[in-house]
Amino acid sequence: MRTGAWLTCAVLLLLAAGPVQARYAAMVVDADTGKVLFARHADLPRHPASLTKIMTLYMVFEALEQGKLRLDETIPVSRHAAGQAPSSLGLKAGQQVKVEDAIYALVTRSANDAAAALGEAVAGTEYKFSLKMTKRARKLGMKHTTFRNASGLPHRKQVSTARDMVTLARAVRRDFPEYYHYFSVKAFSYGGRKHRNHNKLLASYEGTDGIKTGYIRASGYNLVASVQRGPYRLIGVVFGGKSAGSRDIHMKKILDQAFDQVERDRARFVAAAKAAQGEATRIALSSARDTDWKVQVGAFSELAAAEARAREAVSLAPHQLSAAVLAVAPVTASSGTLYRARLMNLSESEAQSACAALAKLNMDCVALGPTSS
Repeated sequence: MRTGAWLTCAVLLLLAAGPVQARYAAMVVDADTGKVLFARHADLPRHPASLTKIMTLYMVFEALEQGKLRLDETIPVSRHAAGQAPSSLGLKAGQQVKVEDAIYALVTRSANDAAAALGEAVAGTEYKFSLKMTKRARKLGMKHTTFRNASGLPHRKQVSTARDMVTLARAVRRDFPEYYHYFSVKAFSYGGRKHRNHNKLLASYEGTDGIKTGYIRASGYNLVASVQRGPYRLIGVVFGGKSAGSRDIHMKKILDQAFDQVERDRARFVAAAKAAQGEATRIALSSARDTDWKVQVGAFSELAAAEARAREAVSLAPHQLSAAVLAVAPVTASSGTLYRARLMNLSESEAQSACAALAKLNMDCVALGPTSS
């Protein structure tokens, strides 16, 4: 091949591959410990597409928990919501849709009209809802995420990162275990039509129980996956797949590698936790006093791991937490039992200060008031 023809061919190949490569990012973490097991371009901005709907559902679950919405209530469909581009549920302006049906529609059909309707039900307008989403995301630790709508439809300022999506996926399961099961629904019927979940890993990769796919032209094919095998749960994120199939294959590959690693790491982690159980620390279960402020530093599938994380928090923030009561609170949901690692009987200032100190050391921490469950 002549030099000029070769250079032309090479340039064309780069132009074809470049945009897809530039959109790629991925991350896998141990959902319990937060340990990073795989990361590529994890902090670079990417368009989330319909991964946005995970945050929409987080906000809806929060509204349900606060009594601002009910699963069985109906919400109006505005002209704006009905006019959203597909994928859609085919909702019409002036129609009413049940909150739970809208949730199913987001998880399976990835319905943009249902997403907008839910956003309006929570905040009045979709734009106001997007501002609330962004503000809540910041509180969760999603430092590089900005939302501009409830659906993930194209908007140049709507960006996130693989690391932030991991943070969100962990937060949904940690904060709303009673609603997490929606992400595992494989199909949903509405208006005489059956809508199948776009997340093919639910049927093709052992242990997958959620959570969401996404695609727009600017993002490529995205996926957040949660996989439980035995005591191990991993969260994986892939941005920028060339196709849904190649994205899924890549996700399975990095999850397989991570499961091999986490099994070795977790054996050492649990052994150390069990060895430390004889220390003179006060451990309480759900009977611990719950009338003051508290902090939560993780949710784990193993009791020993939860206790170890609580002790670690005390060692990292002794000034704020040395007098706290260590409490491991079990929460039973359809996905299994979680153990929330908490430090209780704090003042508001102690709780806020502890979380600020732990955040600087990259430990998850949420300050909870007396009325928080």
